[in-house]
Amino acid sequence: MTAAYTVGLIVAVALLGLLVLALLFPERF
Repeated sequence: MTAAYTVGLIVAVALLGLLVLALLFPERF
């Protein structure tokens, strides 16, 4: 597993988490 792949995976998970939070707590965004 390369460093670039790892960073990309972390970014993808972070964006997905933010999207889920925005859907669950729309009043905070």
